[in-house]
Amino acid sequence: MLSIIIPVLNEDQIIEKLLFHLKENSSGENDIEVIIVDGGSTDNTRDLIKDFSKQTSTPEKSQNVKKRISFQLFTSEKGRAKQMNYGAKQASSESLYFLHADSFPPKNYDTFILSEINKGNIAGCFRMKFDSNHWWLKLAGWLTRFKWKGCRGGDQSLFISKKLFNEIGGFDESYIIYEDNVLINELNKRKSFIVIPHSLTTSARRYKEFGIWRLQYHFWAIHLKKWLGANADGLYAYYSKNISKTQ
Repeated sequence: MLSIIIPVLNEDQIIEKLLFHLKENSSGENDIEVIIVDGGSTDNTRDLIKDFSKQTSTPEKSQNVKKRISFQLFTSEKGRAKQMNYGAKQASSESLYFLHADSFPPKNYDTFILSEINKGNIAGCFRMKFDSNHWWLKLAGWLTRFKWKGCRGGDQSLFISKKLFNEIGGFDESYIIYEDNVLINELNKRKSFIVIPHSLTTSARRYKEFGIWRLQYHFWAIHLKKWLGANADGLYAYYSKNISKTQ
């Protein structure tokens, strides 16, 4: 079984597309629970999730019918780290998969993830590509095949065994941003991270809204500030001043 955890906040423009994608691109060989954790949306996100869950039939298990996939909606305090930690506590599976609302994993994603976990690779991500033909974004996506820390980010998604996730202490809730990278750094220290050679597709919407080079500059600046010792509050202050306007 695989537990997919998706933090959301005002995602009514894309959430239905993602849930449909997860349903249609699962292998049918594994039970899947999709746990959506809302941080206080003020748009139609919650209603769309509830409607989708009601409309999604769950067939009886049989030799010729796909395994079960369910969709559950929860509410927690706002903040991706808090939302993802809350979702992990609700998970029934020992295999967790954290996914952003605008990232779409490859076909048979569940089989790829569970196969790696069964082989003893208990944490990792997919390669990533943007839904854009801009040369820089294509290059940035191509670089995600390597294990370099600078090529990692939450948009690539993250799978991890529940046991290891709990040993690390989950996502550090003091980080409003950069929480994915903090956890991935912990995994790299333990040499417990692999990159699955299949690509997830993520949205380039923020780059389109803000400008590719301006947004990339600020992302680089955040990585540099963390490398130079900035704490969670310092990173969020920079983000709030320079990037949050794009949301």
